[in-house]
Amino acid sequence: MTVTASLAPFLNINIPLTNLATEQDKEQLNVHIFSKHLQFLDHKTTGQMAAEMGFKGVDLTVRPKGHIVPESVKTALPQAIEDIQKGGSLCEMITTSIESVNNPWDVDVITSAARSGVKYYRTNWFKYIKDRPMTESLEVFRERIKELGDLNREKGIVGCYQNHAGTSIGASFWEVKKILETVDPEFFGTQYDIRHAVAEGGHSWKNGLQLLHSQIKVIVLKDFKWGKVNGKWRAVNVPLGEGMVDFSTYFKLLKKYKLHPPVSLHLEYPLGGAEHGQTTLSVDKKVVFDAMKKDLKTVQKLWQNA
Repeated sequence: MTVTASLAPFLNINIPLTNLATEQDKEQLNVHIFSKHLQFLDHKTTGQMAAEMGFKGVDLTVRPKGHIVPESVKTALPQAIEDIQKGGSLCEMITTSIESVNNPWDVDVITSAARSGVKYYRTNWFKYIKDRPMTESLEVFRERIKELGDLNREKGIVGCYQNHAGTSIGASFWEVKKILETVDPEFFGTQYDIRHAVAEGGHSWKNGLQLLHSQIKVIVLKDFKWGKVNGKWRAVNVPLGEGMVDFSTYFKLLKKYKLHPPVSLHLEYPLGGAEHGQTTLSVDKKVVFDAMKKDLKTVQKLWQNA
């Protein structure tokens, strides 16, 4: 597999931290494929396939059971990013298990990522502290975020906390707003996930977007619908554009707020194990690649039409 010459200009360039749209790029979103779904490939092939499918880059998993594990990050991450670039793709964002500046591995991930040119990282999710008031937990994690932001400023990288449906901190937009209150907004914000926003907030996701839009650094795109599984209602992940997320309204609102953030595209619906980050698949790889190309095409069409 070879990388076409037309991909050369995308290697080793600096991407500005601003998310504001420009006349040149406003017709397309800068979409990066979540490497969780490509963990059956090595790093260089991941970069090659991402470029071949039309993605801007790779959102690399740097966490337990990821493409890179935290304990090997000092040597493995720079090499992985170099290999991804050789394959023809950028790696300006990573998804991590980072929680605290007091964890040496977390500091190593931030330091190594910044040195390797990564612009954004996503943290782990925080859980409410057992047997303590919820408000106290939010204060504890607000301080952790502030400390991470201080380290980010020193290293030159931006951290992101993802809103995520469930019972961890961040299911509610107001929880995200609270823990971001005291951090330097230039170096820490949110990774806004519209799928989880709709699943958790129903119609109120628009309020959540209004509340958090100035703190959005990266967005995640994926889709779902409610359905019965073994007699119980649950959120069922589906290909992008086939579920309940109103992407037309969402993209119009992003444009209204003059936001043009980098995108991490997730495919959480059944794909032979790729949806779960498996290294061995039960389907042909082409099934996964075709699904990625289809979702990417849908994203760009919805964005252009919004």
